[in-house]
Amino acid sequence: MSLSLYYALPALGSYAMLSIFFLRWPHLLHTPRAPTFRVRLAAHRGGSGELLESTMEAMENSMAQRSDLLELDCQLTRDKVVVVSHDENLYRQSGLNRDVGSLDFEDLPLYKEELEVYFSPGHFAHGSDRRMIRLEDLFQRFPRTPMSVEIKGNNEELICEIADLVRRYDRNEITIWASENRSVMKKCKAANPEMPLSFTISRGFWVLLSYYLGLLPFIPIPEKFFFCFLPNIINRTYFPFSCSCLNQLSAVVSKWLIMRKSLIRHLEERGVQVVFWCLNEESDFEAAFSVGATGVMTDYPTALRHYLDNRGPAAQTS
Repeated sequence: MSLSLYYALPALGSYAMLSIFFLRWPHLLHTPRAPTFRVRLAAHRGGSGELLESTMEAMENSMAQRSDLLELDCQLTRDKVVVVSHDENLYRQSGLNRDVGSLDFEDLPLYKEELEVYFSPGHFAHGSDRRMIRLEDLFQRFPRTPMSVEIKGNNEELICEIADLVRRYDRNEITIWASENRSVMKKCKAANPEMPLSFTISRGFWVLLSYYLGLLPFIPIPEKFFFCFLPNIINRTYFPFSCSCLNQLSAVVSKWLIMRKSLIRHLEERGVQVVFWCLNEESDFEAAFSVGATGVMTDYPTALRHYLDNRGPAAQTS
């Protein structure tokens, strides 16, 4: 054995043992963070499978099912009103080929009478309420309900308006910044650093890499929420690629990488809630909770509530 291996192998062995030890008992390195609220049932776009997405009627229905979190996306109108809308362009939602930012709030069109449920292709939601709502309307109607606000584009005005609304309604601890883009998330954090953060895509990849390199127990984690897609839904209700072969490959690889009980348990014990999206079938609810997920984000809050009350982990804790 060469001299370098003589020293390297024991060092690597010691590092691996320490990594495994602190992966299992992270409280010995990091002060545990008690959650302000806990998410079992998160309503995607306010519960877009049961009523028209992002409407007050959908939000009311989700709250009737005791949702722990309302997930929503925001856009900014021409007259600087923050509205709850997944799309910047209104064509899919209303049939009008205009951007939200090109219209005043009072001129926004009604939603279509039916909208396809994105994560349940071929299924459509209907509702009597077709009006787009302001974020402020939601804050007033549900003052203590946790919400996740996703920022799709790099709109600093929108970010600042949301940050100010959150402060005005004293919601700093119960309103989550969400964005896939790391640079956007930096601006969100700067605009209101008191709001909890969720992982961006690049940060999510970094956590996975750190886990497999054994670094995860030793690095700080400022985020409090990991909203992660469930690999089971790829090529079934979620199609990230146009090629079916790529979708099948990504489903297999991502399932192997992500669905690790030790990873999810470690994040939980570090104060990071792991919520899988966007799950609309009972078998998917079971898959998420079986690996230790904190909660599930769904388009069908009634179905998830039924599962939790009758067979899910929340049946023992609620």
